[in-house]
Amino acid sequence: MRTADLNLGESQEVELATGQKAVVKLLDLKETRDEIRGAVRVAEVTVEVNGKTVRLVSGNYRLPVTVAGVQIDCSVTRGFRERTSTGNVWGLEKDARVRLWPEGSPLMNASTFRYPAKQRWFASGTQMANEPVHVDGGEVPGNRPIYYHYGLDIGGAEGLVEVVAATDGEVVSSGMDAIPDFKATPVSPRYDVVYLRDARGWYYRYSHLHTIDPAIKRGAKVKMGQKVGLLGKEGGSGGWSHLHFDITARQPSGKWGIVEGYAFLWEAYIAEHKPKLLAAARPHQLAKVGDKVTLDAGRSWAAEPGKKTFEWTFTDGKTATGERVERTYGKPGVYSEVLKFTDSAGRVDYDFAVVNVLDTDTPDKLPPSIHAAYAPTTGIKPGDNVTFLVRTFRTVEGKEVWDFGDGSPQVEVRSDGNAVMLAKDGYARTVHRYDKAGHYLVRVERSNGRGETAVARLHVRVGTE
Repeated sequence: MRTADLNLGESQEVELATGQKAVVKLLDLKETRDEIRGAVRVAEVTVEVNGKTVRLVSGNYRLPVTVAGVQIDCSVTRGFRERTSTGNVWGLEKDARVRLWPEGSPLMNASTFRYPAKQRWFASGTQMANEPVHVDGGEVPGNRPIYYHYGLDIGGAEGLVEVVAATDGEVVSSGMDAIPDFKATPVSPRYDVVYLRDARGWYYRYSHLHTIDPAIKRGAKVKMGQKVGLLGKEGGSGGWSHLHFDITARQPSGKWGIVEGYAFLWEAYIAEHKPKLLAAARPHQLAKVGDKVTLDAGRSWAAEPGKKTFEWTFTDGKTATGERVERTYGKPGVYSEVLKFTDSAGRVDYDFAVVNVLDTDTPDKLPPSIHAAYAPTTGIKPGDNVTFLVRTFRTVEGKEVWDFGDGSPQVEVRSDGNAVMLAKDGYARTVHRYDKAGHYLVRVERSNGRGETAVARLHVRVGTE
């Protein structure tokens, strides 16, 4: 990978790992902001590469594209460092950052990087780079500084998902025990956080850990795939259980800055698990009541060429087909719309588009949000116990209601509504068994006293991978 930070109109000659040269020029930058918060939702750059023009969308679950003999992406633009609560974590001093690889090469050497959570891809809620945080109800109109997520939040079941080292490396910080010179590095010790440093000099943060493995001690040498700890919701998690994973390295500005890692996770997961297709209906959407919302399945991926189909089932029971569909919503709430993605061989995967709908006439009365997870997420056989966890945010009224998608009776539970963010029993837990193999679409919801509902969905595979 080679990185170039560019201002509008600026060009640079970049030498790739193969020795070939690529000339890249930033021609245009367009940042689209929403009307509710003024947050950047889409950042598009037009780049000329070796005389060929290409349009790139920055971050938000995007992968590199191939043009003029190179692979290229745009990880961040200037808007994501403005009006943000996190400051310039990217170390970006110019208008945009692009990254280049030789055409056909891996994005990361497969022997040096792996997926850091032992669970299925998109098994639960996510917040990836350049996506404003939302799972715990963080999309609040009154919050003028915007927390654009700059790492990779991988949602999962608290205390039930093993977190492993993405690379070989040295432990430079384990909890509050850090190397003596950590202040000269990107390391910021915290009781729930581990930092590893690899042979590249890159720093990897594993945050919100439920527990840290006893072998992960300051100065220890760690092997790729070695257990780091268990996924949790400790520290500054907002109360929802997830692994915050980020990478920091020196950037072209000379400053420490984030290395956008979504494409690395995607590539590592495919190499390890060898799926044939992955549905993607993310990132989430923020809208006012009555707004037109476009749901986009274009980030879905299939290993084999041929015709792909996209089928949508909405919370109100209506359906639609197509890679992009439009919807409007008449009531505040958090909706979870079902995408069914089918490849040319008839294989199926599902994902869910989260739509956070607000009534901006009553900005102090926000609908609830919700997070659901399950474990295990792979290797489930008929009759196995599956643990389901759920926590609702922004309401302590009502109960969560589970529909496990197999025709069994609904189950009611009650989480604490995030009343105490780090409460050990904050999530409501239930166990379910499936009698037959198949794909199951699970739904859980909770309503507040005004009848506004938050819905979460999960895709559970039983007896099939």
